[in-house]
Amino acid sequence: MLHVDVITLFPEMIEGAANYGVLGQALKSDLLKISTHTPREFAEDRHRTVDDRPFGGGDGMIMLAETLEKSLNKVKHKNSRVIYMSPQGSVLTAQKSRELAQQEHLVILCGRYGGVDQRILNKYVDEEITIGDYVISGGELGALVVIDAVSRFIPGVLGHADSADKDSFSEGLLEHPNFTRPRQWQEQEVPEVLLSGNHKLIEEWKVKVSALVTMKKRPDLFKDYLNKENEDYKALKKKKTGPPLEELQKFWNNLSPQDKESLGLTDFTEDDFHG
Repeated sequence: MLHVDVITLFPEMIEGAANYGVLGQALKSDLLKISTHTPREFAEDRHRTVDDRPFGGGDGMIMLAETLEKSLNKVKHKNSRVIYMSPQGSVLTAQKSRELAQQEHLVILCGRYGGVDQRILNKYVDEEITIGDYVISGGELGALVVIDAVSRFIPGVLGHADSADKDSFSEGLLEHPNFTRPRQWQEQEVPEVLLSGNHKLIEEWKVKVSALVTMKKRPDLFKDYLNKENEDYKALKKKKTGPPLEELQKFWNNLSPQDKESLGLTDFTEDDFHG
């Protein structure tokens, strides 16, 4: 079972959100354990001070090394991986989430105000992670995102064993559109192939649709995906199909106008497949 200790000035933020949805089910099923700790319990003055003004001036208060060190030493052991939520960190990805899910113990340090004393990072932190290139008021929301993303790769947390492998980004592509009842809604119909019962055909169709969705919404991801597909294609001794982009264009051309509308893929042009 993965154990996550979160060091935060606002433990209620973590404890409240973790009781819902996938995380809540994981906790109830003893597949995941989340504990929170506040540096204030180690503050020795009557105001329970955990921060001070930065040397050299600047905006915001800096969290004290002493109270953070005591918090870290309370939970850290030889198998711990210590993460600091920071806008300067590497961006969280599906692959990083998968790697962290293999850990035995994660310690997530949440900064507040102007950040934490750099010397704590130098001595205790194994890596810094961000959830995007923007700044929010503290590390708690980011920590929740990390925990949620990581938990999805813990066996048994999701309803289906392969659910995480089919999520967006798992294979370098965004997830295909999904549909449920009714079959027709406001003149938009569920693509016929999804009703065929041919599971092999459906899976192949979903991959192609995922590629088109990624091409439309995240051309940066699609470029990486296409480069890999082209490398695999070139390595084939016997080529039974055309180049990947050419095959994708054929697939799009063969989609009915009705399916293109239902899938939200009406705005492609022939020029999009040449470049």
